[in-house]
Amino acid sequence: MLKQSFSFLIAAILGGAIAIGGNNLLNNNTSQVANNPSQTVLPASNKTMPSQFVTSQQNQGYPDFTVAAEEATPAVVNITSIMEHKPRNAQEQRYYQFFGTPRPSESTGSGVIINKDGYIVTNNHVIQGSTVVEVTLHDKRKFRAQVIGTDPSTDLAVLKIEAQDLHTLDMADSDDAKIGEWVLAVGNPFELTSTVTAGIISAKARDISILSGRSSIESFIQTDAAVNPGNSGGALINTKGELLGINTAIATPTGTYAGYSFAVPTNLVKKVVQDLIDFGEVKRGFLGVIIREVDAEVADELNLSVSEGVYVSELVEGGGAEEAGMLVGDVIVSVNNQPIKSVPELQEKIGSRNPGDAIPVKVIRNNKEKLLTVRLKD
Repeated sequence: MLKQSFSFLIAAILGGAIAIGGNNLLNNNTSQVANNPSQTVLPASNKTMPSQFVTSQQNQGYPDFTVAAEEATPAVVNITSIMEHKPRNAQEQRYYQFFGTPRPSESTGSGVIINKDGYIVTNNHVIQGSTVVEVTLHDKRKFRAQVIGTDPSTDLAVLKIEAQDLHTLDMADSDDAKIGEWVLAVGNPFELTSTVTAGIISAKARDISILSGRSSIESFIQTDAAVNPGNSGGALINTKGELLGINTAIATPTGTYAGYSFAVPTNLVKKVVQDLIDFGEVKRGFLGVIIREVDAEVADELNLSVSEGVYVSELVEGGGAEEAGMLVGDVIVSVNNQPIKSVPELQEKIGSRNPGDAIPVKVIRNNKEKLLTVRLKD
């Protein structure tokens, strides 16, 4: 089999700058499935389907996405970001005076209504650099939006439009989402408004290294629901029609969908959105540790008794972990009674909490479990 090199693409906006992250996401052997067990191939004839085949198909229990799609589409909006070109210095001003000011550039993306009074969540990269943001609702009404706040470390942003009694989505507990679970992506790819695609959750807590900054948090839900430029900021929903994540990026060698898409999970979205509404910025708590991921190689190198978890390689002086009695060499295996198997999982769990929160952290030390209570610091 040929190997194919993938890049991470922020599934941004038509006509806008497309951000590309680290190469070689998937450098594994690819394979093609010859048939799909959820589909039945029928002969191309006009013959009536045998009654026993009808009964068999009816008993398959195929998923019905109609209710979820009807619930979600009115809550997903189209976002147009307009960038007006203004002179940055005297030389540019003289240039514009002589040749004329360039026409404003536009790009489009998606957003999700999270409050009946007009609050909308989208991706930061959808509206970044814009001077005017316009929102078009499912019923074609248009509004100019105010940017309430942005958080580049999670690639999220909150907008506000002057409207009431809007259709919203309930937020699911993304920790409860299961690999293999059916999901829908709702958005506006290629300016095709209110588009719904289906897939399953392929992985959780996926780090794809597209966000910069030491405090960036990447713990994406990975799906195979088709997402393309214009889907960014749109909804990933479960079959109940609940919001499970905000679609953010795709893995692609071409710039369009090639099999995998990535969404910020709602448990992280809730925290970021509420902080942006309340404070205009995100108040983030920190453990106060420098960490690395544990795998079989690291476990063997460091003579650890576990092959999953997060290894504490350094402690921040005066940080919550140090004050709680954590030591270099500890392996964090659970936070708040939830298993921790990777660095992205730990970042997501801590990133969804507030400074001052006291949380139980279980570590493995000298091959024994030890429970600590760590108070997060700003």
